[in-house]
Amino acid sequence: MAAPRTAPRTAPRTAARLLRGRAHLLPAVAVVLLLSVPGRWTAAGGRIAAADLASLCLAALCAVLVVRRPVPRPSRRAAVVLAAPAATLAAATMASGDPLAALPGFLRFLQLFVLVPLAVLLVLRDRRDARLLAAAMVALALFQGAVGAAQHLTGTGASYMGENVRAVGTFGPLHVMGMATVVSYGLIAALCLGLAPPRAASRLRRPAALGCAALLALPLAFSFSRGAWLATAAAVAVVLVAVAFRLTRRALAVLLLGGTLLAGGTLLAGGGAVGERLGSIGEVTGTPDQSVTDRYAMWDAALSMWRDHPWTGTGPRGFAGHRDTHASLALSGGSDTAGAGEEFRRQELQSPHNMYLLVLGEQGLAGATALVGGWAVLLGCCLVRLRRAGAPDVGLAATGLLVWQAVNFLYADVGGPHSVLTAVAFGLAAWWAFSPTARREPR
Repeated sequence: MAAPRTAPRTAPRTAARLLRGRAHLLPAVAVVLLLSVPGRWTAAGGRIAAADLASLCLAALCAVLVVRRPVPRPSRRAAVVLAAPAATLAAATMASGDPLAALPGFLRFLQLFVLVPLAVLLVLRDRRDARLLAAAMVALALFQGAVGAAQHLTGTGASYMGENVRAVGTFGPLHVMGMATVVSYGLIAALCLGLAPPRAASRLRRPAALGCAALLALPLAFSFSRGAWLATAAAVAVVLVAVAFRLTRRALAVLLLGGTLLAGGTLLAGGGAVGERLGSIGEVTGTPDQSVTDRYAMWDAALSMWRDHPWTGTGPRGFAGHRDTHASLALSGGSDTAGAGEEFRRQELQSPHNMYLLVLGEQGLAGATALVGGWAVLLGCCLVRLRRAGAPDVGLAATGLLVWQAVNFLYADVGGPHSVLTAVAFGLAAWWAFSPTARREPR
């Protein structure tokens, strides 16, 4: 009598098959996760982080995929939205007074708004890929948020009002918007993954994702970033409006009540500092502090540069060289940074802290029309597909991140190692808006 056959060991083979099937996504996930590595290296006259090197590998992989494998080509609309800024950026670089000095700025803008978004657009194959990328953002946010919360609670963060209580994560006091941006991205992504999980998801996915979003509200409050708070509130409002028709009244009421209790608990946990910072939002037009006064002065300087160079601007990274010529006497010229393991330092203000005015001043009307107009088209296409597709989780995440960035650019711009995450978010939004694979739900 023949011995019974043993069942084949298919579990390791299945795991290996899944890993091989998603190996193309590893460079994109690495770009996100490597933002947890502190420190930057000096090379070619600039500062390069590990995530920047990973983004170059992602662009190279995308080029190999285009050459060796058939990948869905971007639509004509996507090509125009991504290629037009490159053309106007090249024109602004050549028209600047010193094209060689403007070259690093040209390469940086090309990386953040053309190469990395295009690579993410081409590398994502279906909605599961997009979910993995969003989950990587949540994981990064949880790590940076944990570091930031510990900094606030132990008094080892960046200096704020004479106390080292500002949460900055591993980005340090020179890049105070780094942790705020990362945590905001993770909060929005987790909220979207929890509000509209796929049908095949486990029962634990929704409470786990919503729990992560609730946890990330604490380090976001401890960042003391008014801009990140406002942008997150706008993005969450858009997401809730988009998904409200799919939720029952009871679920929507519980969600709103939980958000209210969470906001109150966050204010209590942060002490009076969070409440004072929140109340200062309404004082930026009445009795602004010196940081707001500096920002207004830099906005006026950017507008003055645009009036002198209306079509092509001063060239990439030309704001710092032309600032003193166009700025008023109200500008202090720098801000004090200390804490989080760094000594006291006077940081020079080299950008207007408004992305729209920065592009207008450095690239002129042509560059602003191509770049900002492309973002407007991208947001419109995301909203249209979101309505037609029934608001899936990845569509909500892509649209919410784009709304956050559009609002945040009103009082911030690109700068620092976390800027590469902005490029990934634009790539995710471009994939959702233009790629036919965004309709594909894997079995």
